[in-house]
Amino acid sequence: MLRIYSACVFHVVLYRPEIPPNTGNVMRLVANAGVTLHLVHPLGFPLDDTKLKRAGMDYREYADVVEHPDFESMLSNLAISRVFALSRDAERDYTSVEYAPTDVLLFGQESTGLPAAILQHERITAALRIPMRAGSRSLNLSNSVAIVLYEAMRQTGFAEMGSTHGSGGS
Repeated sequence: MLRIYSACVFHVVLYRPEIPPNTGNVMRLVANAGVTLHLVHPLGFPLDDTKLKRAGMDYREYADVVEHPDFESMLSNLAISRVFALSRDAERDYTSVEYAPTDVLLFGQESTGLPAAILQHERITAALRIPMRAGSRSLNLSNSVAIVLYEAMRQTGFAEMGSTHGSGGS
């Protein structure tokens, strides 16, 4: 089923997420940011998992979440968008991009990241990384999503936020 998306919404994609609390945290994040979350199956847990619900709190009902059976169907659903794949092995920093509404921010599995075949896919606009200290293995998935998403939103004037700007911590 093809959905029509607003021209002012970023898309966060979790490719085969494995850890329910990470996905719950991202659901809470996208609900508060006003962006769409896409989950590419298979998931490492059922969507009614209690840990996912606990991490997402009561924001799940406010999150725009779209499930896709596989990577290709997600791409066809978001055919007009640029796709930025986040990988610790990328050479280009996430801050080097001029983001635009409808951009897709693609994040891989917690244990393995994104497979090489996806990083090399013709629809990937660029592979990006979050700089880390030498020897660091990775950042938490939900933290990584927050870092990159809020940079993209900052660059576009927080258009997704509408007229109400809240504060963190509550």
